[in-house]
Amino acid sequence: MRIAVCASEGAPYAKSGGLGDVMEALPAALSRIEGNEVALFLPFYNKIKSNAAYTTELVAQFRVQLGWRQQYAGVMKLTNRADKVQVYFIDNEYYFGGRTGAIYGDMDDGERFAFFSRACLDAMAVLGFIPDVIQCNDWQCAPIPVYLKALYHESFPNTRCMYTIHNIEYQGWANAAFFDDVLGLPWEYRNTLDMNNSVNVMKGAIETADLVTTVSETYARELMYPYYAHGLDGILANAAWKLTGITNGIDTNTFNPETDKALPAHYNAETFEEGKAKVKAALQEEVGLPVKPDVPLMVMVTRLAGHKGLDLLCYIARRLLWEEDCQLLILGTGEAQYETFFKELQEQFPEQVAAKITFNLGLAARIYAGGDIYLMPSKSEPCGLSQMNAMRYGTVPVVHATGGLKDTVPPCDENGEGGLGFTFQSYNADDFLAAIKRALALYNEQPENWKALIKKEMEMDFSWDVPAGRYMELFHHMCSW
Repeated sequence: MRIAVCASEGAPYAKSGGLGDVMEALPAALSRIEGNEVALFLPFYNKIKSNAAYTTELVAQFRVQLGWRQQYAGVMKLTNRADKVQVYFIDNEYYFGGRTGAIYGDMDDGERFAFFSRACLDAMAVLGFIPDVIQCNDWQCAPIPVYLKALYHESFPNTRCMYTIHNIEYQGWANAAFFDDVLGLPWEYRNTLDMNNSVNVMKGAIETADLVTTVSETYARELMYPYYAHGLDGILANAAWKLTGITNGIDTNTFNPETDKALPAHYNAETFEEGKAKVKAALQEEVGLPVKPDVPLMVMVTRLAGHKGLDLLCYIARRLLWEEDCQLLILGTGEAQYETFFKELQEQFPEQVAAKITFNLGLAARIYAGGDIYLMPSKSEPCGLSQMNAMRYGTVPVVHATGGLKDTVPPCDENGEGGLGFTFQSYNADDFLAAIKRALALYNEQPENWKALIKKEMEMDFSWDVPAGRYMELFHHMCSW
């Protein structure tokens, strides 16, 4: 099957969050399935263009019609990728090349990614890569299914389109003039994109895509409710027949306690007792905490933002540290109020708290491996990868039972049986504290059951093989219509 994957970011080339991780792993997993030909289309950002690790060649040039204007596009073919995924970068100096900052956040983001969306389809036509399925992601690629249906049906008569929502909070809003001035779509598609007298490109994608997916089964159900859907609950309810959830995997080659170069010791599901103990001791020393092997170390690697549940942790932190003999290690950057809180918490509890307000991938790996309990009380979480990373390294998660956290961390009882971690149902600080205390009780009072829980987690298959198989089922289903 010919599969085109389109996204605004993809590791290792350009990454700002979870989408970048998915776009590194999913195309690779699909390419390993016999008979598949996979092409990944990404913008040719300056950070990619200027990186000597990536060698490219120009394979096509054309003009992209964008409203009343035509813009140059070049297609750069990556020539030094090791696996079978063929990567193409869409080049335009004005939109992508000359900007040295973050991937997103420019005032013309709407125009930039409308250009990218249409250029992806033009590139496929020029290259003669006519896919059976186009899989496109988030608001930046939301114009693709609309363009495919409105303007490209003759070029791609049998191509089906799957639109995947990774984060519904960002929908691609623009003023009403954007429809004519930038998108240049036929007038009959006006209502498809219109929402509150503005343009909403995610709405257009939901209505025109053949199938709509999101990144966990529970999150797909949650999107039917206003609390989670950020205004699109009615649109998604009408499209419920074509909406499904596929829980993400993680890159088990990168996140591997047996081979991770960032770790001072390596281990697996059979040798974790000695291995994790060595990593924990080195981690405690590295972050300035007392090296105490028997004191439970609770950890978080997170963006310091409200929806990550940090308000709950702030509410209970002092009480938890007063009542329990435990340590807390936080790694991340974000909102000033949370950065300040954790810095002050470290000053108040220097023997128990370490706050590393920074971004450090090596330290993150050591935290996943050296921690005992991983805290993830997110208010909402479409899928979440950190809880799977933590379990891969043998660190027991305590999570809010929402979205992908509910799907990947079934709750265990007070004896550590029946599940993979500790959960709380309502978004409430006292419930979060109670879940933490259940985890601490198992750690302190039933060490053999605690070890059995770690072993079970480390033996779980969190790879992309299962999700990739589910994507293929849906691709074949679409192509049979």
